[in-house]
Amino acid sequence: MGSLDPLPMQGPELGVHADDIETPEMEQESKQEVLENKDVIVQHVHIDGLGRTKEDCLTYEIAGVFRAKNLIDVMKRAHEARQKLLRLGIFRQVEVVIDTSQGVDALPNGLDVTFEVTELRRMTGSYNTMVGNNEGSMVLGLKLPNVFGRAEKLTFQFSYGTKETSYGLSFFKPQPGHFEQLGCLARTASFAVREESGHSLKSSLSHAMVIDTRNSPILPRRGALLKINQELAGYTGGDASFLKEDFELQFNKRLFWDSVLSASLWGGCLLPIGDKPTCIADRFYLGGPTSVRGFSMYSIGPQSEGDYLGGEVYWAGAVHLYTPLPFRPGKGGFGDLFRTHFFLNAGNLCNLNYGDGPRAHLSKLAECIRWSYGAGIVLRLGNIARLELNYCIPMGVQSGDR
Repeated sequence: MGSLDPLPMQGPELGVHADDIETPEMEQESKQEVLENKDVIVQHVHIDGLGRTKEDCLTYEIAGVFRAKNLIDVMKRAHEARQKLLRLGIFRQVEVVIDTSQGVDALPNGLDVTFEVTELRRMTGSYNTMVGNNEGSMVLGLKLPNVFGRAEKLTFQFSYGTKETSYGLSFFKPQPGHFEQLGCLARTASFAVREESGHSLKSSLSHAMVIDTRNSPILPRRGALLKINQELAGYTGGDASFLKEDFELQFNKRLFWDSVLSASLWGGCLLPIGDKPTCIADRFYLGGPTSVRGFSMYSIGPQSEGDYLGGEVYWAGAVHLYTPLPFRPGKGGFGDLFRTHFFLNAGNLCNLNYGDGPRAHLSKLAECIRWSYGAGIVLRLGNIARLELNYCIPMGVQSGDR
């Protein structure tokens, strides 16, 4: 190997001329060209430093490294994989090491990529104070990241204020390969969905009216709720023009033996303004535990090649009977957080031809009604949420429903 010391520009004993010396710019370009053009194969990807994290949940994040074709591409894809691993929220630090493959199965152009990770601690906490609206409060937070080894997160928050005290418990379970909220269209996306892709701008005016006399928003024992939402788009800019109306109505009545009868009704209509059809992001969707139980989330109504497109009009209704647990275990304490649950849900969603008239609209909404019934147990989590474990029997299922 030649010396790296600088060569003199003069000296007959060396016989070197200035024109014979390559410039650093040319040498750098040639090296980069070799790196970009030389074909390589990523044979192994290692993740060092894992403790409680399961390797199967990381496969989706590092899969792109195996598709690299040259060294520059390996470096780019390894950096992207590092960013994805950090976005999981379970590692404090992630480092990347790229080396030639070793072992009996090593190829001449084989590479090994190693991610050296440092996991977060099993438990983290926070403490802060908030002042506002003539009220002061102290907030204590407790977080358990990666609680079961697959990027799950359990958080608990306690707030003690001068006017009220509250607490909350939340559990976050991501789907493997879908940690980000937004992404490009999948290869299996239907043509109807592809037509909707692209840039769009909506500017709208909205109005909401809420009248709530219930004693609790989670498991009310008495009172009623009326909620009306209105949205007008197209007169303040943007390329979306429509009028959207929807409502929610709920009644709660306390019966004998500490049981509660609850009845709810939802409905909505989306009216396009002008010749442009409505957007898939503005339509209504139906199905799931918050509307018609027993059906998958948003899996009722118009569809195309397995993709659900929503509808411009819908209705849904429900009747619930909440009773105490049999034999009242834990009465006056923890047992009061549980209720036995009997329910009957129904609803329908479709698109309308607004030139047919109201009678034709009502007739179409009365066709192919989906409904379900069942029973279960409800757990009230403070005044912020509730957890249901139900056995559902879906009825009126149409082709394409899930």
